[in-house]
Amino acid sequence: MGDHFQTLVDLDASPQDAPRLAERVVAWLVAEGLVQAELLPDCVYGLPLGRMPGPNWHRAVAPQDVRFGPGEGLAVHTERTVFHGGQGTLEAVHCPRCAATTRLHDGRNMVPETWGPFLLAVDTWYETGAADVDCPTCAERVPLPDWTWHDDYFAFAHLGFQLWNWPPLTTEFRTRITGLLDGHRTTYLQGKL
Repeated sequence: MGDHFQTLVDLDASPQDAPRLAERVVAWLVAEGLVQAELLPDCVYGLPLGRMPGPNWHRAVAPQDVRFGPGEGLAVHTERTVFHGGQGTLEAVHCPRCAATTRLHDGRNMVPETWGPFLLAVDTWYETGAADVDCPTCAERVPLPDWTWHDDYFAFAHLGFQLWNWPPLTTEFRTRITGLLDGHRTTYLQGKL
C-alpha cells in the first residue's frame, strides 16, 4: 500500500533564508487552522517532529477529496535536502541550456552511461550544496538544480513543506504558500514510499 507525500519546494531559498520563510509559512498554516501549532513525534517520516492536521485542513484540498481525510502531518525541511518522488522510474532529464532530453532508463534498467554522472552529482550536491553535470548533447556544464526532471522527480533545495498521506493539494493552496515565499520559484513533488 505505502505512504504518499506531497512536497512544495522553494527552489530559491538560501540556507540563511529557509528558517525565516519556514516560520512565516507555518505561522500562516497554524493561523488558518490547516495544521496544529504543536510539534509532535511520529507524525511524519524523515524528521523527528511534525505538525498534525488542524481543524481546517480541508481548505487545502478539493471538496470531493475531503472524504479521504488527512493522514499524518506536515514536515518542514529547512536544511539542504534532495527532495524526490520516492518509488517509480526516473525516466529522463532535460537540459536547461539546449532543451535536449537525456534518457536515464531504458525501459528495464537505469542506463549507467547517462545515469552515472547524475547519481554522482546528486551525492555531491547533498554533501556540499554544489554539483554540475555536463549535458551529453550540448556539452555545457549545468548546475544540478537547474536540470528539469521528468515527472518532477527531483528538487534540490534548502526549504520544503511535505504533507504525508493527505488528499491532493489544490493549486490555490499551493499558490497561497508560494505567495509567502518572497516571490521565489517553487516546484510541487508527489511521491510514494
